[in-house]
Amino acid sequence: MNAQLRRLAALLLLPVIAACSGGPTVVPSGCVTTGAPGGASPGCANPSSSAAPTKLVVGLGYIQSIQFAPFYLARQKGYYSAAGLDVTFQNGNDDTLVTLVGQGAVDIGLADGTSVIPAVANGVPIRYVTTIYAKFPNIVFTKASSGIKTVADLKGKKLGTPGKYGSSWIMLQAMLGSVGLKPSALNIQLYPDYGQGAALAQGAVDAATGFVNNEPVQLELSGTPATVIAVDAILPLPGNGLIAGVDTLRDKHVALKAFVAATLHAMADITADPNVAIDASIAQAPNLATADKATMLAILKATVAIWSSDYTAAHGTGAIDRTAWQKTADFMVGLKDGTVASAPPIDKLVDDSLLTP
Repeated sequence: MNAQLRRLAALLLLPVIAACSGGPTVVPSGCVTTGAPGGASPGCANPSSSAAPTKLVVGLGYIQSIQFAPFYLARQKGYYSAAGLDVTFQNGNDDTLVTLVGQGAVDIGLADGTSVIPAVANGVPIRYVTTIYAKFPNIVFTKASSGIKTVADLKGKKLGTPGKYGSSWIMLQAMLGSVGLKPSALNIQLYPDYGQGAALAQGAVDAATGFVNNEPVQLELSGTPATVIAVDAILPLPGNGLIAGVDTLRDKHVALKAFVAATLHAMADITADPNVAIDASIAQAPNLATADKATMLAILKATVAIWSSDYTAAHGTGAIDRTAWQKTADFMVGLKDGTVASAPPIDKLVDDSLLTP
């Protein structure tokens, strides 16, 4: 997601808002079912190992944020350690993260499909291995009082966005194209400092791009009803998920599989009761200690809502929709903006071997 992931993390009302696969893997007791027919969480194994923990470096984004609650909870509750893992979280620039994962300097990290596709097309050896956000988080939002309810209603309106790049720009083009519009049909206002949400709140623009678990939540908390326009029904862009390097997938397959299972376990815990993640997240991410808990909980609930989709309901939490990936790759090639000259084969983009029993 390029610079927009940094914006999401920074605006969440927070301060500023892993080796060899040898040996048995231990996964926490009570592994959750994924929703797939007869499916226990991938990587569930009999807990027995005397081997030293496998170290994994996990890239989570720019700064500590409640959106990473499943990872914090899994470590706080001992799911990773019970799986024989010694997990270290690393925060940093999303652009750099994709490169580091490809190099193997970071074992596994978060990125969305619109970042993975151009990276792979340009030779970065990574694969998307687990869906976390089953719905695309980037959205267009407005005040409910604006009267804007559909994509077609955006014609001629002022819309704020950070720039003509990244996942929000791709999302916007998909939306507009679905009703025969081009960005030129709108009055696009650029906010390279990511101030488009504040601009909308102040009435400087009619609509803005943002994240469904961020700006609209804050707008609602301020007492202003919001309208959200999502892209999923128009083009199922792949949302944020776990990525790993090709060599890491080969060399640390068992450890990564256990990591995915433990993370899905924590996601199930939070889905059942988001409250369980607040104190656990603060314990694992001290920068969250000064954030308002009610606001964090509202943001977390909005985040949980995009962890599932019709596809994951049918195929299991974490499942990768290859058809959606193909449609997105084809769309990005069709933009002819030089980012993706030709679509890589799906097997070069995704690898669901960590999700198999």
